[in-house]
Amino acid sequence: MCGRFTIAVTKQELLTYLREEYGISSPNIDFALPRYNVAPSQDVLAVIHDGDKYRVGTLKWGFVPHFAKDERVGHKMINARGETLHEKPSFSSSFRKKRCVILADGFYEWQRSGTSKRPYRFALKDGRLFAMAGLYGTYSRPDGSKLHTCTIVTTPANDIVGGVHERMPLIVEGENRRVWLDAKVQNPEQVIPYIKPFPANSMQGYPVSTLVNSPKNDVETCIEEVPTDTSKHQL
Repeated sequence: MCGRFTIAVTKQELLTYLREEYGISSPNIDFALPRYNVAPSQDVLAVIHDGDKYRVGTLKWGFVPHFAKDERVGHKMINARGETLHEKPSFSSSFRKKRCVILADGFYEWQRSGTSKRPYRFALKDGRLFAMAGLYGTYSRPDGSKLHTCTIVTTPANDIVGGVHERMPLIVEGENRRVWLDAKVQNPEQVIPYIKPFPANSMQGYPVSTLVNSPKNDVETCIEEVPTDTSKHQL
């Protein structure tokens, strides 16, 4: 699964990325940067295609199906297995019509060792921003207000991540990203071939401090590499 990630860039770096990768200029977004420990139930930065152009905005991380009886179900739906998206009632409609990407420059996974878990951060070798595939939807609360939520799609881990955890986010770049975001592509069979692990030779991973275990810790120290025998750190 993917339960934490980073978008440890400046606002200017984000604006440059959006302009170069999506043709988005002067976006009106309210999102504090950099972020070193993004957690479920928080807002995340996402890009969609509205059928005409790419748009960027914020979504709450934790998918709430439109038919849910209680929005708290979102706490259990932060990830969606890519292999079964087309089969699950909670995700099948969004898989066809409401695919998005969630912007990040790294994500965390935890390696179990006896009764403890050691955190690792994974990123692209060049450290650039990338797109994690997601699904989004809108839930109508009893009072009539709208809640816009998302989930991160996962795949089996590649060789880099696999030594720590069996799953990883579905990273979509280039043609894969274009198809994933194409609002006109609504046949699952056209999208399923793109649900596969990102190439391991383009990624790196390293152990980090256990500071990341608490979402209260959103500091640069979270992304710093530490020796595996001293990965515990306290503020």
